[in-house]
Amino acid sequence: MTRIFVDADACPVKEEVYRVGQRYDIEVVLVSNAWLRTPREGRVEFVLVGGELDAADAWIIEHVTENDIVVSADIPLAAACLEKGARVTGPRGRPFTEQSIGDALATRELMSQLREMGEMTGGPPPFEKRDRSKFLQTLDQMIHAVRRAQT
Repeated sequence: MTRIFVDADACPVKEEVYRVGQRYDIEVVLVSNAWLRTPREGRVEFVLVGGELDAADAWIIEHVTENDIVVSADIPLAAACLEKGARVTGPRGRPFTEQSIGDALATRELMSQLREMGEMTGGPPPFEKRDRSKFLQTLDQMIHAVRRAQT
């Protein structure tokens, strides 16, 4: 049975995931190291992990299985989940695939080095309405692809 795992600490599309999970009757598993309010309707499970660095990532990696879907902007987490056969999308609707993850990891490393040298400052661009739309489109495509693969 497919589940949607959400790296929930800073995820801007939790409400969208709840709605999609309810529409398709898919369990949504929110993993966070801070308490979050979750909806009463739908199949939503909340997992509170310890405050250690990457505790949510470790929990997701341990529990994710083939044909699950993971929502996270964390590239190393995406790589680990892809290795387990899961499908992964960022909250802006960017799907991570076996073909794209190597470039994403290399870009992440390069950007980290540039920030350390003071060459780059600032964070990602503001989250916009079109990002939500792209995310919903990507999540819907992943759900349909998983369902096709299971039949």
